[in-house]
Amino acid sequence: MQFTDAVVLESPTDHFAQRQPGAVLEFADFKRFLVRDGREHGAEYRFDSRATAPITENGSVVGVRYDGDEEVRADIVVDATGPAAPLAKQLGVSDLERQNQAIGIEWEMEGVEVDHPDYADLTDAMMLRLDHDLAPGGYSWIFHTGGDTAKVGLCYIQNEKYHSNADGMNIDDYLDQWLDSDPRFADAEKLAGKQHRGSAHIQPPNQLSTDGFVAIGDAVPTIDPLWGEGIHKGLKSARAAAIAADHCLTGTVDTSAEEIDVYDTLWHRDVAPDAGIRLLMTHLLYYAPNERYDRLMRDINAMDLDTLASANGGSLRAIAKLLHREDLPMLRDFVRENPEIVKRGLSDYVPLL
Repeated sequence: MQFTDAVVLESPTDHFAQRQPGAVLEFADFKRFLVRDGREHGAEYRFDSRATAPITENGSVVGVRYDGDEEVRADIVVDATGPAAPLAKQLGVSDLERQNQAIGIEWEMEGVEVDHPDYADLTDAMMLRLDHDLAPGGYSWIFHTGGDTAKVGLCYIQNEKYHSNADGMNIDDYLDQWLDSDPRFADAEKLAGKQHRGSAHIQPPNQLSTDGFVAIGDAVPTIDPLWGEGIHKGLKSARAAAIAADHCLTGTVDTSAEEIDVYDTLWHRDVAPDAGIRLLMTHLLYYAPNERYDRLMRDINAMDLDTLASANGGSLRAIAKLLHREDLPMLRDFVRENPEIVKRGLSDYVPLL
């Protein structure tokens, strides 16, 4: 929809901007492209169909049951059904927990003042805002799509600890509250039929594959917990699954769990190599109060880009430069309330944990 030149982070009263090329994707067009491209390579599609159960024989997955009694057989079944994960759940590969589910809503809008004098210039930019008043346990965003149009939305984790003062508000209420209070939307209108909703789980996978079966994308889940990057991660997990399938089907066909485990190895190495520490960073970020977000903006504005990139990549040494003595009570409470998250995150650095 629009090529962008910058990424902007906002807190309630401050912001940070960095040059970073990107593109705002028109997801519906992208899915249509995938169908066209797949058909050119021999893929068959069954639309308006729902997968309901895996077909297993002798302990191995050999196909899928869909639309009642309909069946399709395959050497390898790939579950790409997103957070519903009906196949992965029944096989015990996926164990998605509601308290780790993040939900999101987005509208395409026109009349957005992307260069408002009281805020950072969002022309050709993607903006993420950390503000518990707008998105408790999450973030909101404005992605410029050209002229006075933008994608505007928010997402948050559906966990009670982030919503203790919600007063019955749902995600639509939070978005409307933002649209009503932010002057950038004073003359903005939602485009009819241009609402998007989605969900994903912010948790590490328990398992990724089994005999004759792999799960990819949000069925695992694969989303980057820190910044919600899902499409790119989903594509990378699909590529890893394709490599594993090629390995299992080349020469002597062997789709056993031992051979298909190539996917697990590639996933942990190439798709989400620092899943534990990034999950820890995510929960710590959302645990911090609003005033800490303002301090964070000041800190990252003063930090050199190499150190900032290292912190975003999970370097404990770089992350430590963003912490202050005043954070010790918050860190103590966070460790006490989230021991498993802390343990898993630090195990990326101290495997014996």
